[in-house]
Amino acid sequence: MLLSYYLKELNYDQMPEYLKKYMLSDSLKRLKHVSYFCGMDYASKDIYQFKEKITRFDHSLTTALLVNKFATSKEEVLAALFHDVATPCFSHVIDYMNKDYETQESTEEYTEYILKKDKYILECLKKDKISIHDLIDFKKYSLVDNERPRVCADRLDGVILNGISWTKTMTPEKIQNILNSLAVFQNEEGEKEIGFTSYKVAYDVMKESFLADSYCHSKEDNYMMELLAHITSLAIQKNYVSYENLYTYKEDQVFYFLKSIPDKELRSLIYKFEHIKEKDIPNIEMPYIKQRILRPMVNGQRIAKSS
Repeated sequence: MLLSYYLKELNYDQMPEYLKKYMLSDSLKRLKHVSYFCGMDYASKDIYQFKEKITRFDHSLTTALLVNKFATSKEEVLAALFHDVATPCFSHVIDYMNKDYETQESTEEYTEYILKKDKYILECLKKDKISIHDLIDFKKYSLVDNERPRVCADRLDGVILNGISWTKTMTPEKIQNILNSLAVFQNEEGEKEIGFTSYKVAYDVMKESFLADSYCHSKEDNYMMELLAHITSLAIQKNYVSYENLYTYKEDQVFYFLKSIPDKELRSLIYKFEHIKEKDIPNIEMPYIKQRILRPMVNGQRIAKSS
């Protein structure tokens, strides 16, 4: 299991004690039941064949452990740990439902609400003398999140996780090379940015990112994302679930509940979602979708744009 190997290389067994207690929060544990791949785990196996099951909890943890390699404060690491706490069931499918194809950030507005209603998190923060606002505004930490084509922990972790399970191009050697080559530099804006000490590794990461981007821009993926978005929107319109339910329920609970509803229209769409063949995916008009382009820094210098 490459995910287990990745966690080992991130020194999972030696994580700080303070981090362990926050992992016990209900808000974070809910993410163990939210797929990293936007609910496509339930989709037709003719379209998706993921190598490993990866959740938003896994991504939250590995992102935090990446930041922990370079962070100078607990706030940075915890902001990384909770950066996806507002991820709803089906993840970016809900951004599709909200017509947010380009930034795919429409669901982040719930971050403050979710954190503030979790009494356990509030108690831990009070004991550690940390302001909850240092977790809500995770974008202020450039190691956690920044604008493309820069590299940050969230983005780099996504490259690795996609390579592990979706594109299936990641190997133990690649993971080890990436982690061994990581360093932090000051970028053009004077911010801290994760980069590399090896051009070869940097270009390998760029290739992995480009491949994942091509998967996300395929007609097959976009058709399936739109289909699940339509299913979810229809279920909300018919009052089978509420929009808020997507942020509090487990993903499998929602999906199998929708399957159980005796609604012919909904059942027909779900059957298509689960059984459609790749050859039957129609040509669709593609929206302008977020592009996963990277131009990392190597030894303090940004890789030049390709001509």
